[in-house]
Amino acid sequence: MPTLTDRFGRVHDYLRISVTDRCNLRCLYCMPEEGMEFTESENLLSYDQIVEVVEAGAELGISKLRITGGEPLIRPGLDGLIKRLSAIPGIRDIALTTNGVFLAKQAEALRAAGLNRVNISLDTLDPARFRFIARSGDLKRVMEGIEAAAAVGFDPIKLNCVLLKEVNEDEIASFLKLAYEQPLHVRFIEYMPIGHADENWKKHYLPLSRVLEVAEKEGYDINRGPNVHGNGPSDDWQMEGGRGSFGLIHPISDHFCSNCNRLRLTADGSIKPCLYWVDELNVKDAFGNPDAMKQLLFRAMDIKPENHEMAAKLADGALSHVPTERRMSQIGG
Repeated sequence: MPTLTDRFGRVHDYLRISVTDRCNLRCLYCMPEEGMEFTESENLLSYDQIVEVVEAGAELGISKLRITGGEPLIRPGLDGLIKRLSAIPGIRDIALTTNGVFLAKQAEALRAAGLNRVNISLDTLDPARFRFIARSGDLKRVMEGIEAAAAVGFDPIKLNCVLLKEVNEDEIASFLKLAYEQPLHVRFIEYMPIGHADENWKKHYLPLSRVLEVAEKEGYDINRGPNVHGNGPSDDWQMEGGRGSFGLIHPISDHFCSNCNRLRLTADGSIKPCLYWVDELNVKDAFGNPDAMKQLLFRAMDIKPENHEMAAKLADGALSHVPTERRMSQIGG
């Protein structure tokens, strides 16, 4: 069976699927507070169309899926989509990234449908700061979502924390304590310039070496590992005696492009070979033609660049490609 292998020998077995570009929050690193233009519902990929893309990809070696947004849990009937995706031959693992606000009410149905894992965005443990970063919302509902995820048996449960200089960097120790005391896996993520590489991004960018400095200062005995299922690009660490773990996802200070194994399917129907660059391939003309869909996926391999060069952007260096103007919520992360 042919596989999705790019020009640099990277085999792709992972597809991230955005089901909507809308969100109930307005996190300051993801989208502006006002002025976003969202895809009309009739222009979103239908669940039938998403299944068709995955069926073609599965025949080429795609085995892992992640459902993203926007906020995927605002799209009705998501458990039905997951049930259909989990039945596709070759699909072995389905994960979900969510802000957690609606997770408590849907966790049981999602688990029953075949969802394997959840990543929950959580950038602060302070209710007032939560409203500042997300520009709305209630931290309590996110914490209830985490509890519900554990209650129905999702394992591992990962918390995605985007670190922002002068915003939440003072909470690194609190997140480390959370991962030490509970069986949760905190993933600290560097702030990326997706759709906006302005001075505000540079002002709040924080390299994740800071996390290791704090861990040492707090007296944790840390070691590499553990091998957390679905850890992807995370540089993982275990705290001696701790129940959970923490990881560093540092696309800028230490990019992991040499091991990239993923493609992205946007909610409006484009395959993105790389998160950062503008290149996209629209899938809509290939519907109803499995061979054409497969050729489009092979084409994505042909145009995928070697790396994303975000570090060069931080240093105001020259770039070899054109960065995307889409915000993270419009791509699916």
